[in-house]
Formats: sequence, structure tokens, C-alpha cells
Amino acid sequence: MHAALMHLTIDPTLAPKAAEAFNNEILPKVRTAPGFVSGYWVDPINGEGFGFLLFKTEEDAAAATPPATKWSAPGVTILKTEIRRVAVSIP
Repeated sequence: MHAALMHLTIDPTLAPKAAEAFNNEILPKVRTAPGFVSGYWVDPINGEGFGFLLFKTEEDAAAATPPATKWSAPGVTILKTEIRRVAVSIP
């Protein structure tokens, strides 16, 4: 299993519009991506957000996340995406 770690910024004044785009446009794409297992996003602190997505393979993770896939939401800038192998999992 591989994780896509996403670092981003969110303009707080556009957060409601960003959440709408996230729920209506981005999440449906992620849920249907090949190899998708699960995903988690944490609330931003000081405008900085973080997402953690799990995929079956490294190739699936890389193909489903930026920069390979364009994700666009008002006021959101994706700073970087890292793909890493999951070393240990606790159910």
C-alpha cells in the first residue's frame, strides 16, 4: 500500500467555496480512482492543510493525485504531494 501525502494552503476567506468544490468535484474523482483505499484530510491550522490518501500501489497514488491530476478549489494551493510506501499499518 502507498500513501499520497498532500501539503496545501487554504485562504480562510474562500474556505466555504473551497469546501463546496472539494465535496462536489474532488472527492468523487478520488473515490473512483483506481486503487483508492481511503483518505483523510485534517482541519487547516493557520491556513495550512494536510491530506493523507491511501492507494493499493505507488502507480495508483501517483496517477490519482497532483501534479498528475489537476485539483482545483477556490483559495486552495497544493504545495507538494509526496508518495510513500506504507511501512506499518494498525487496523
